[in-house]
Amino acid sequence: MTVGCKQKKESSTSVAKSEHKFATDAVTCHSSIPKRFATATQGDTIQPSGKVFSKEGMVKVVGGSFMMGGDNDQAVEDEYPKHKVTVNAFYMDKYEVTNGQFRKFVEATHYKTVAERVPDWNELKKQLPPGTEKPAPETFVPASLVFTPPKSAVDLNDYSSWWSWVPGADWRHPSGPTSNIKGKDNYPVTQVCWDDAKAYATWAGKRLPTEAEWEWAARGGLSNAIYPWGNESIGEGKPRANFWQGHFPNLNTKTDGFYGTSPVGSFLPNGYGIYDIAGNVWEWCEDWYGNDYYKEIKNGAINPTGPSKSFDPDDPYTPKKVARGGSFMCNDSYCSGYRVARRMKSSKDSGMSNMGFRCVAQE
Repeated sequence: MTVGCKQKKESSTSVAKSEHKFATDAVTCHSSIPKRFATATQGDTIQPSGKVFSKEGMVKVVGGSFMMGGDNDQAVEDEYPKHKVTVNAFYMDKYEVTNGQFRKFVEATHYKTVAERVPDWNELKKQLPPGTEKPAPETFVPASLVFTPPKSAVDLNDYSSWWSWVPGADWRHPSGPTSNIKGKDNYPVTQVCWDDAKAYATWAGKRLPTEAEWEWAARGGLSNAIYPWGNESIGEGKPRANFWQGHFPNLNTKTDGFYGTSPVGSFLPNGYGIYDIAGNVWEWCEDWYGNDYYKEIKNGAINPTGPSKSFDPDDPYTPKKVARGGSFMCNDSYCSGYRVARRMKSSKDSGMSNMGFRCVAQE
């Protein structure tokens, strides 16, 4: 999950430094997404709630064909080639899953998110180069990565300048143990990793969207448009999404009315009636990430589900899942994640200040 995606490739030196500092992965986004320590999964113990499935709070997304991939000169390598994809009709949540909804899931299942669990060195070392030394014992505490904006401009190649490893940060305490979500039931849940999102979706009788479904839904019926609302730049006219205005990461002018996340539905929906499909928080998809997947997929594919396994040449030891939609931290100077074709990648045990999700279900 990210707050920002990097558009420049990092040197091997900067990658090594960031891995030492956070035990993180430095990737280009494309994106630079800090990676939290791995833990054993609990999600495979979650069962559907057993309630009669309801489409309340969801909208029907008609099936159809479209050209998937980059639409303009901001597109990056893993968005090409543009290729034809067909998806069947499905239902999608109107809004990103909220704190209030996630609380009901936790109360019903007693689920602990990854950020609330003690990191597991045996799991973590699978994602690191052979010979990596085990971090200090005090590092192995429940924690997560929190956006901590600097007071002045910084080198955008060094994301450690605005991410901090904070013990006690989790979905209930998104900025650390002294923070809370009181009065924010209608804000998107954050600090949830892919495993957490998958567990919620299973309990709710739904699932996470495929990357193709997500992009088709985000386009809202428009053909080859750059954004969910069309081709007008995100900085023009009335704000259409929660994104970063000003100089990232130290100055947000809050032209859109928000510094961090915003209540779901704060901006107009796209053509399918889906809110916050751009900005606010990144949204997990079902698919594994493959940097060359668009080059390998058959043109005209029907209901593609992504590669069978993940591969990211920038971080070959860590399997990654796809996230889409950008977040409140996206700015054209650093990350244009609110473009409908923009792809982001992160290890599936990573949860951060700007990562959330929404669910889909079959018709």
